[in-house]
Formats: sequence, C-alpha cells, structure tokens
Amino acid sequence: MSEKTVDYSHTLNLPKTDFAMKAGLAQKEPALLEKWAKEGLYAKIKEKQFASKKNFILHDGPPYANGNIHIGHALNKILKDIIVKFRTMEGYNSYYLPGWDCHGLPIEHQLLKELKKKKSEVDCVDFRKKAHDYAMKYVGIQREEFKRLGVFGEWDKPYLTLNHEYEYWILKSLERLNSQGYVYRGLKPVNWCYQCETALAEAEVEYEDHTSSSVYVKFEVINPEVIKGLVPGRKVYLLIWTTTPWTLMANVAVAVHPQFIYKIWDNGGEYLIVEESRAREVLLKGKTLAREETKIELKGKDLEKVVYSRPFGSKEGRVVTADYVTKEDGTGLVHTAPGHGQEDFETGKKYNLDVLVPVNDRGVYTDEAGEFAGKHVAKVDDEIIDYLKKKDVLFAEEKIPHSYPHCWRCKQPIIFRATKQWFLKIDHQNLRGKLKDIVNDNVQWIPEGGRERILGMVTTRPDWCLSRQRYWGVPIPAVSCKGCKGEHKLFADVIAHFADIVKREGTNAWFEKDILELVPKGFVCPDCGKGDFEKTFDILDVWFDSGVSHQAVVKAVMGYELPIAMYLEGSDQHRGWFQSSLIPAVAMEGKAPFQSVLTHGFVVDGEGRKMSKSTGNVVAPQDVIKNSGADILRLWVASSSYNEDVRISKEILDRLTDAYRKIRNTVRYILSNLDGFAPTQDTLDYAKMQKIDQWALSRLWATMKDVRAAYDQYNFAKVYQSIYAFCNEDLSSIYLDILKDRLYTSPTKSQERRSAQTVLYHMLNHLVRNLAPLLAFTAEEIFAVMPKDQGMNNVPSVHLLGWIDPDDQWENKGQIEIFFKPLVALRPYVMKALEDQRRSGVIGGSLEAQVIIETSSERIYETLLPHHSFFPAFFIVSQGTLERRPAIHETLGAEFPQTRVIIKKAEGKKCGRCWNYKIDVGHNGEHPTLCARCTAIVKESIE
Repeated sequence: MSEKTVDYSHTLNLPKTDFAMKAGLAQKEPALLEKWAKEGLYAKIKEKQFASKKNFILHDGPPYANGNIHIGHALNKILKDIIVKFRTMEGYNSYYLPGWDCHGLPIEHQLLKELKKKKSEVDCVDFRKKAHDYAMKYVGIQREEFKRLGVFGEWDKPYLTLNHEYEYWILKSLERLNSQGYVYRGLKPVNWCYQCETALAEAEVEYEDHTSSSVYVKFEVINPEVIKGLVPGRKVYLLIWTTTPWTLMANVAVAVHPQFIYKIWDNGGEYLIVEESRAREVLLKGKTLAREETKIELKGKDLEKVVYSRPFGSKEGRVVTADYVTKEDGTGLVHTAPGHGQEDFETGKKYNLDVLVPVNDRGVYTDEAGEFAGKHVAKVDDEIIDYLKKKDVLFAEEKIPHSYPHCWRCKQPIIFRATKQWFLKIDHQNLRGKLKDIVNDNVQWIPEGGRERILGMVTTRPDWCLSRQRYWGVPIPAVSCKGCKGEHKLFADVIAHFADIVKREGTNAWFEKDILELVPKGFVCPDCGKGDFEKTFDILDVWFDSGVSHQAVVKAVMGYELPIAMYLEGSDQHRGWFQSSLIPAVAMEGKAPFQSVLTHGFVVDGEGRKMSKSTGNVVAPQDVIKNSGADILRLWVASSSYNEDVRISKEILDRLTDAYRKIRNTVRYILSNLDGFAPTQDTLDYAKMQKIDQWALSRLWATMKDVRAAYDQYNFAKVYQSIYAFCNEDLSSIYLDILKDRLYTSPTKSQERRSAQTVLYHMLNHLVRNLAPLLAFTAEEIFAVMPKDQGMNNVPSVHLLGWIDPDDQWENKGQIEIFFKPLVALRPYVMKALEDQRRSGVIGGSLEAQVIIETSSERIYETLLPHHSFFPAFFIVSQGTLERRPAIHETLGAEFPQTRVIIKKAEGKKCGRCWNYKIDVGHNGEHPTLCARCTAIVKESIE
C-alpha cells in the first residue's frame, strides 16, 4: 500500500460540536426569548424560587414610563438581573417584580412637549387620561426593551404606581403618617420651577453651570447715630453682595455674623460697612478712588440696632445676626429675603420678619413689585441694575459663572420661593435621629462610601415638601374648610374614605366627583364644627409614590415583611429613592425597608464625558443589541467597575467583543472534545486521573472559589476577569494546548482520554453556571448542546440549574499546584525559544523540535528532574530532556539562574497520524508512516 494513499483521519477523535463558532447573537437571542416565553421559563423559575425556604428579594426601583430605555437603564437592569439570577441559582427565592413610576412631572413634561401645550392650556381631567395612556404606552415599550436584555421577571404583572391598588396604598401611607403627626401645611421657601409651575423635591434639582449678574449694593443706614465715631452728616451704607438681583425686591433684613469684625471705610465722603477680611478685595471693585480705612470697628452683634432704607419699597430693613454668614465671598453682610431662601426664612422666623414673595407661579413679578410688576425674574436683572444706578446705590457689578440649580426635567434655572405646601416633618418624634442611627448601624452600603453620602444628606435635609402643583399624580385629599376661612386641612377620615374610592375607581375620582362624595357622609370639621368644604388640587410628590413601594408592593403584593435584602439604583438616588423610601419606612415601621443598598455610577462616553445628543456621543442600547447582541451589553455591565462612572464607546465594546469571542471559542473547543462523552458513565474518578489533569482541576477549583467570592461581594468585574483569565491563560494558553495530542490520538475510550474529558466536562459544568447570570443567552446556547449527567437530563434551561461548588479534593491541599509550579514557570521561556527558532526557520511547528533544558545549578536540576518526562506534553514538542552542564552563565529570569533552553530539530521521522517525530516511525511494515504508539492504536481500532 502506498504511503500517500493511507488516510488515518478516521482513526482520530476529531473535534465535533453543533456549537457555532460565529456567535450571531443579534439573530439567535430573539429566538431564545421566544422559546423561553413559549416554554414558560419564568413560571418554572418562580416555582423553583417559591419552593425555597430562604429569601433574597431585590426590590426594583421604578423607572419613569416616559421614553425608550437608555444605556443607564440597561446598566441598572442588567446589574439587578445578574444578582437575581445568581441568588436564584444559589437556591434563594429571589422573586423579581419589576415596576414603573407612572405619575409626576417627568411624564407630564414629556406629554406636554408632545402636545405642544402649556399646563394652563389643557383640561385637567382630559390631560390625566392622556397621561395615563402615555405612561402605559411606554410601560409596554420599555417592558419589551428590558426583556430583550435577557432580564427575567414578572413582566406580565408588573407593579405600576397608577394602578388603583397601588394608589390606594399611597393614600393609606399618607393617612398613617398624617395620623402620627408627621404631615403639616406651612409657608416655606421651596425649589420652584417657574417653567413647570411647581415645587420641586431636592432630588428633582440638578446643578449646572450658569452665569449670573453679581451686584454689590449700598443699603443706606437710617440711624447712623447708633454707631459711635462717625462724622455727622455723612451717609453710611451697609454694603451687600448678591447673585440674584431680582430677590432684592423681597429684602427685609441684612444678616451679619455676631462674632465677625466689621470695619467702616471712608469712601470719598461716605461710609461703607464691610467685614474686615473681605474689605480690600471688595472695595477694589468700586469706581471711587478716594477710600481709606477708619479706626472704627464693631462686632457683628453690635450692628443689630442698625436700621436701613430698603432699595425697593418704602419700609425699613434691619440688621440681624446669623451663624451661616461666611468670609468665603461677598462682603460679610448677607441680603436677607425670607420669601426666597431657606436660611433667610429661618432667620425671618427667629426675628419675626415679613415674608415677601412678590413673584407668582410663572416667575413673574406681582403688583407687590411696583413698577416691575409683570416682568419675569429671569429677564429683569439689567433693569434692576439700571434702577440701582439711578438711585446711586450700585457700588459694583460683574458677571460670574457658578453652579446653579436647574429643574431636572425642563433644564431651566429654578428659583427659591416661599409658598404654602404640605411637608413631612423630619424632626418629628426624633425621626432624623432614628434615620441616622439606622443608616449607620442597620444597613450595608455597597460601596461603603454610600453610608457617609446619605448620612450627610439626612443630617442636613429640610422637611420633605410633599405637594406639587401639577395635574398628573395622586391628589392630596386635603379640603378647604370655609368655616376656617378657607384653610387647607388634611383629615384622616377624609383620606381613608377617598382611599377606598380610589381602590375601586382610581384617583381621577377626586377631579370628577363632587366634594360631598369625596368626604364621609355627615363629616364636619372638628375645629369649627361646619361641613362646608371645597376641594384642593395639589398632588403628591412622585417620590412619595415610589417611596412607599415597600408598603404597596413588598408588603401588599409580594407578601414580605421589611426589611428585604436589597435596593439597587444609581448613586443619585442617595438623595432620591433611597431617602424617599427610608423616611416613610422608619416613620411608619421603625426600620429601614432594606438590609443593603448597592449603588452604581452614571454611564459616560469613552473619554469620561456626559452623554448628550448635541455632543453626538450617545450610545443607545438598542443599537448595541441590533449590531452585537444583548450578551455583549451584559458583558459590558459585568466587566465594568460600577462603583464609579461607567464608560462605554465603540472601542470598549469592540474589546469586549474580542473577550467574548475568546470565552466562546474556549467553550467551543471544550464542547467539540466532549462529543460522545456521557458524564454518568464516562466520568473518571479523581484518583485515576493523570497528574496534569489533576493540575487543571486545581486551577478550576481556585477559579471557581474566586468567582463565588466575587459574586457574593457583587464584584462582577472580578467574576468576569477570573473567568476570562481562566479561559485565556489556564486553558487556551496551557491546558487545552497540551491536551490536543491526547484527545485526538488516544483510543476513544482509553483511560488517558477519559481523564482529560472528565476534566473538560467539570470545567464546562462549572463555567456554564458561572456564565449564566452574566451571559444569559450564550449560557443557554451552551447548555443546549453540552453533555449532561443524570441530574441535568430533564432540566430544560440553564437558568433552572443550581449553583455548584468545586470538589475540595481538586484543590489537593495545593500539592498538585506545587508539583507543576516549576513547569508552569518554565513554559513561557520555552515557548519564546520555540517561537524564535520558528521565525529563524530552524523548525516549522513545535512538534518538529526537541527541547533541551541545560543547567549548571544543582537546585534547578533537582527541581526539574521529577518533571522531565512531562516536557514533551507540556511544551508540545516531540522530545524533551534535562541535562547538567558544568558552567552556564545564562539565566531564565530570577527563577532559573544558570539555566538555558536549547531548541533542536527533533530526532526521527514525523508520524502520519499524531505528527510527532519519533525514532520508531516505520518500524512496522504494515503501517510504515506511523509510530509504534499509533500503530498499536490503529490495529486495535481495526480489530
């Protein structure tokens, strides 16, 4: 028989698998989603969860139903899904009930934009119906987009804050807090958006760069005689500074620090009073050149008798003291308008000052502003400055850029404006103290910095403004009592009565029904004894809606007591949902609604810039899914350090796609060499395995321990890194490379091949479970084609598998790692030497080579001697030897002194079956191209 005509490929165990090399995720994932839906996968997962006796409930913070999902949504929902999937695999009941925030300004704002109308141009009831439909439209859109990410949950029965039952619990929570004395109505300055015509919560305010008019204004002292040492007849001025000239209309006082030193300067025949450390910098801003310091100085508390002429209006103003006055900027004298600032308001209460608010809901001056009535506060600075110039009280003016609060929806600057609102009192029944104690002692914050962040906010936050002047939301069922001169009042009986109506009909009833139907029959005001009421039309802060979800959802729908395991949202929710959930929970139940809080950063572009359409750097999750598949997005989330802002760009996604391909190809190689392997029958006991296979299992054991610890710590970047490193370094670069000869050329059912296959099966069995929370679709694809043991045969999805820990005997107390450590350390040097000889043309493939390790170090020789028989397999060469030499001056790093690698052509001929070079090739006349080992295998297969 001619050597050229002999084909031994049929005697080899060539790789074979249905697992495609090309991922094609964008095409395959929708089919898997359809399959999961058809087979009712989530119902099976839920059945498995509910059978568990231990709970890990992650409560979903509701996104607004006001547009398609963005990349931040994807980050948030995938993080939640990874945790839920992992905990479910661990054996927890980790039931996930998604929800949506369906009320409030975000939805109202978007709808008004679509309608191209202002709030004043729409009918309330009609608008509310449109808002309901608008919200439901985007609930449907976002639900499909979240499902497309591979996120599992109760998508067919989500919680919606506009559902009648949910609205009922909002009102019941309000009733309970009101009955406990937490809710009151009062006049206070609040964040006010004149564009949206409503009060705003702190969480609805964003700080953006803004340029303001900065003015230094002279307030003329009416009673200069109270200051000793002044030249009679000269005018005396308090010099103030403000970046909001429009608020001068509401000025009633000037605040000074009681302990600061204030000096009087002669400014060309007039006196100016300025805090001593600020004087020189401030006075240089004025135009007058003749100025000098007098010897007169006073403490701030000595100025309290001073009265001045207000720049607007005929009334007098007075000097008051306040500890919040600083020396950081300004003049040390603070213009005080209690109607337009929180600190000013508190000072006003202390001194019984007038609260002037000459500005209406739209930011327009009222008649109280005199000649400025009808002008908008955002457009009036120049006119006010001209007015001050004409009165000769403008000392200096300039434009300054600074950070200024803006409405988070319309993006316009806001104002502070005192209005009558409903508030939740933070210091009632020591609530603030309880919140601080619980934040410190009862909640795990992930990352730990979240504790200080929210603690600082809770410590300094004002009372919670609960009311909004909008159309779309849950109405505050307060009534105006005509018997009490129209005073707005909240009664527990009225709230409870209305809550029952809402449970049946929804909150539109408040706007549609007569007042007599909205209060209990025969109800009268307990204060005046009359029953003549009118409806009021404030709605509840949307943060209160979502903040009581622990009552409306966790307790009422899911049936769990507080606290549940986790809340997870972006870091901005320390001042948003985390607080709005914590406050009512502690007030009503005396405990936090959560045991742990995990926060993530914002998504930015590859350069760390905020994403915006105008910049053109927005990455849409829909585009990523369309081009690459949802699993690439999931890998991006898993690989990111979410404790900080998370970067995304085409380059980042391309790198992750390459990493995904490496993991996929590793899995494919494993699968292709498990063809025909039946785990139940073919798995080899650990003691019967080859040493190199035991080493591979020790690497698997170590990796799985790292992965499990990282999952438990919610360090998904470490999970990804550990899996990737294992696939790329331990497997692709070493173990799988070494295995090829044994897998391909050994007899199919031989012990040496089964040893390797057993290891591959264990690796796959662990990897598919480790990957399932991260790569939900790819793991399912792997599971569909992998060999299964008896316990997995009837499991329809990878997502119904339980977590498994690696067998501790694989760790082998570290002995096997120690044994192979010298070979692992030596391998890079040998690989480099082989590559150098390949480039120079001495050899082709590595099997054409023999490796000779020469050393003059007795220690190195003794270390490597037990391993020299592994050289051919470990270095993938045909022959390998270890030789002593009298003196070698070369070194292979610090680990191998007096040692070198010699690469030579292998001895013998190339075997036509295994491709190894051996001296016994051709010794058998029947198979002249084969080595003795392959000849024996071929003969056995023929027989």
